[in-house]
Amino acid sequence: MEQLAKLLLWQLVLQQSSVDLYSVPADASNPNSVVVSVLNISATLGSQAVLPCKSYRMVWTQDRLNDRQRVVHWDVYSTYYGDNKMERLCDMYSAGDQRVYSSYNQGRIFMPQNAFTDGNFSLVIKDVAESDGGIYSCNLHHHYCHLYETVKIQLDVTKKAKAAKEYWDGEKAVIVALEGSTVMLPCVNRNQIWTERHSEEEQQVVHWDRQPPGVPHDRADRLIDLYASGERRSYGPLFIRQKMNITDTAFALGDFSLRISELESADEGTYSCHLHHHYCGLHERRIYQVFVTEPVREKKVVNLTTHNTAPAVDHNVVRGHNVINVIIPEGRIHFFQQLGYVLATLLLFIVLLIIVVLITRKRRQRGYEYNVKKYGEKDVNLKEFTVDTTDLTQYRSEDIRLDYKNNILKEKAEQARTFPAKNIDLDKDFRKEYCK
Repeated sequence: MEQLAKLLLWQLVLQQSSVDLYSVPADASNPNSVVVSVLNISATLGSQAVLPCKSYRMVWTQDRLNDRQRVVHWDVYSTYYGDNKMERLCDMYSAGDQRVYSSYNQGRIFMPQNAFTDGNFSLVIKDVAESDGGIYSCNLHHHYCHLYETVKIQLDVTKKAKAAKEYWDGEKAVIVALEGSTVMLPCVNRNQIWTERHSEEEQQVVHWDRQPPGVPHDRADRLIDLYASGERRSYGPLFIRQKMNITDTAFALGDFSLRISELESADEGTYSCHLHHHYCGLHERRIYQVFVTEPVREKKVVNLTTHNTAPAVDHNVVRGHNVINVIIPEGRIHFFQQLGYVLATLLLFIVLLIIVVLITRKRRQRGYEYNVKKYGEKDVNLKEFTVDTTDLTQYRSEDIRLDYKNNILKEKAEQARTFPAKNIDLDKDFRKEYCK
């Protein structure tokens, strides 16, 4: 046990030293978050960068069989019968009864009934026999959280009571038990993940942060929040939300990689992927340093030679791909296609012209009908009217009195009535004189 504790302590020290080497900032939202990787990613300007962030422990299975998510089983590797094989002794699910595989062990070996409540998965063996010697393994599996833990214990059987003891051989615990006695192989794990049932309220969440150059980690910008329930939150301007995204099948595949399209110089900085599974006790961070470089330009080769001699080949020159332009002559299909376009245009013009003519005629016809209705009165036939002239008396034209405004007009009117108008031929006298 002491060596195991030392090994775990050394792993913790190495992990802490690696974190200090990269000066990784702490996660203020979750102090228990563990940095599992720090990567440098360099991509050219205008390309697409993928920041890999994968964890199969974060896969959302939507499993409702809570009683079969946690299981413990005991196996033994025995050399007593010379077959050197692993044998399953018993197992138990979180909400089920334990099952013993061999009829010989029925009632002789068992685990506590409240194992998943108390966290004590120790195996009790009654009436220990010499054939019980071997290496036992206590296996804890959490299918939902993808957790697998194993504890190994070696059991030796002796016939001397003074030889019974327990010690650590550097890899596992060793128990020397007296034959015929009752022995308990310890396997205790009281972590919350093994002692409580799955709660649907405990959600999984993944979020990405970006820390621009020169900006402290406590002022990092939040980019995306993704929940196992399907909720997604994107932050920042619209163009950032469009160029930085995670696939919709992230929780189904356990792939939460961030894809940045059309890289720019402003995209440089420190990116961090935070994985939190509160129920499974998973709190991990992956940190990425993103650098944007200019694309490599092709060097031009200048031919300074003459006399038709080929230039020397420079292997350091980066040559591009050769492009051959092929001009395909137009065929009959292209001609008929263009002719069809012309005919279709002409037909459309004729149809529009016919429509204009019809509309004009219709408007003229409406105008003619309006004039007929307005002025088209019937001619009056005077023969249909009879005039009674018996009461009419003759009046002389002199008795007709006219109202004139002045005497001059009155005199002119009287002269016109008494003296008829004469036609005076002015050319007559001129012709006489000309003939003389």
